[in-house]
Amino acid sequence: MNGDERSTVERLVSAWLAETARHDPAAAREARAGWAHGRLSERAAQDLATWVTARVTDTGFNADEGPYVAGPERITPSDKDTVHGWLRARGHQV
Repeated sequence: MNGDERSTVERLVSAWLAETARHDPAAAREARAGWAHGRLSERAAQDLATWVTARVTDTGFNADEGPYVAGPERITPSDKDTVHGWLRARGHQV
């Protein structure tokens, strides 16, 4: 993984953990502990994969062509692919 990919994963995992903490503090604590050790549980990995997919904000569509996904982070389809690749490289089914 190159520096740009690592930066993307770190940025998006941070945003995901912050959002998860607001909605499910226990799951966020579990995921944060795994992240601190360089690994996520299968549940956390699947939650991250779903989260990043659902929050792709830069779809290439304009306002008349597709939905706008509001969020604190700009997430491109390439960012989603980077996170999914990172998860697969760690043995997770995505």
